[in-house]
Amino acid sequence: MTYRVSSRTVGKIFASVALAALLSSTAFAETVIRRGNGGEPQTLDQAKISIDIEGFIVRDLFEGLTVYDANGKVQPGVAESWKISDDGTVYTFKLRDNAKWSDGSPVVAGDFVYSMTRVLDPTTAAGYANILYPIKGAEAFNTSKGKADALGLKAIDDKTLEITLERATPYFLQLMTHYTAIPVNKANIEKFGADFTKPGNLVSNGAYKLTEYVANDHITAVKNPDYWDAANVKIDKVIYNPSEDQAAVARAFEAGEIDIAYNFQADQRDFLTKKLGEDQVQASPALATYYYAFDSRHAPFDDVRVRKALSIAVDRDFLSEKVYGGTQLPSYTFVPPGMEGYTSPKPADADKDQLDREDEAKALLKEAGYGEGGKPLKIDIRYNTNENHKKVAVAVADMWKAIGAEVTIQNLDVKSHYAYLQEGGTFDVARAGWSADYADPENFLNLLVSTNKAFNYGHYSNPKYDELMKASYAETDPAKRMAILAEAEAIVLNEYPVTPFMNNANLWLVSRKVKGFSQNAVNEHLTKYLSIE
Repeated sequence: MTYRVSSRTVGKIFASVALAALLSSTAFAETVIRRGNGGEPQTLDQAKISIDIEGFIVRDLFEGLTVYDANGKVQPGVAESWKISDDGTVYTFKLRDNAKWSDGSPVVAGDFVYSMTRVLDPTTAAGYANILYPIKGAEAFNTSKGKADALGLKAIDDKTLEITLERATPYFLQLMTHYTAIPVNKANIEKFGADFTKPGNLVSNGAYKLTEYVANDHITAVKNPDYWDAANVKIDKVIYNPSEDQAAVARAFEAGEIDIAYNFQADQRDFLTKKLGEDQVQASPALATYYYAFDSRHAPFDDVRVRKALSIAVDRDFLSEKVYGGTQLPSYTFVPPGMEGYTSPKPADADKDQLDREDEAKALLKEAGYGEGGKPLKIDIRYNTNENHKKVAVAVADMWKAIGAEVTIQNLDVKSHYAYLQEGGTFDVARAGWSADYADPENFLNLLVSTNKAFNYGHYSNPKYDELMKASYAETDPAKRMAILAEAEAIVLNEYPVTPFMNNANLWLVSRKVKGFSQNAVNEHLTKYLSIE
């Protein structure tokens, strides 16, 4: 039997097939987010990273016992629950049964024992190892005075991890979100060694897995189907743009080539807001300090009079209002405001008129033998490549020239800049910044302890300061502990090993089509919480 079908019917059939195909392709279309990362990471090894642009990527690839949620609050990560002993020194974590590595193998308690031991092993030379010092035996092992088997890390069974502390540490659950507490896969490292972080090699346990890394061009990660919460991860692929050229990134954002970008030229905020809309140009207060460090190992920066003169000569209001367009707040203290139970000491010069501070600065330099009738004061400022940091360096150089100094400036990309400082390179004055890893003043004040070789960039050393910091770790009364930390900060504010300029704001460009982005003080924005509309 022969059937006849009209051309009109054929047209309807083709239209239906086309519509079905379109709906099918739409339903299974890959969702991609393009993130402006703010710079090129030095490494993706959790034992070696130290700055936020590395953390943004690593926290997408790996997950610790605890994580920060979209609002910056600590939540369960690999650990679904935990118990804390009455004296606050023993934490027992219960790991999720469905926590897996990207190769499908289970994440077990022994992975955390291995990973944190690796960070603390002095042969690893992890600059951030001190973050784990609250763990029993950690400092002794890291400083070659103790053994690994004395660490307070114990796998009770595959899904139960017990961590014993030297003393009660109120912010310990925050520490467990940190890079140093993120697990790595032992078999992965044993197989590839230092190359374990390369695409095709890296085994991770987070929401994403690494597929591509083209230096200075892009880094790509795709959704990890073995992640325990993969069903709730909405974005399939993340492409990180490591460019430090903020103007170029802003143009790419405007063109729709980047969906979310970390940092923009602060003095362009009003212009960008008018162009892009207030909802896409975001700035929020952060627990962070923008500062310069003096290299106290050599003259004239080993002289407190010189350091003080240079510090008080800086017009912080100008930097805040003119360079950063009001997105940063002027600061005279090293610890930013907002730490519960803590108030920084007030520096004596904070309330003086800027002209009076400049006169005092000139007098201090003359007393130290520099300026009129004395030796020329030559200063070289180092900063990491960034339009905002360049403008600060140029402004500060002009302020120091006004009190008789001869100033030059130089810059390196962010990776090279911090690598140079962390490896002990000599300098005069170097730009630095610190964002809180946890909301406690110790996180800032620990940077200037003499034994902190990685982050005490200027190699400041004061035995009294070190004693106070040590005493703060032993003090269990919260109010007394904060008083000790304030006494320690007072020493810093009187000796000027660093000169704080501003309390930072987190600056982001966020496309309207990106949902789930929420500003928070810890500046954590995991891709797993985001979606594309």
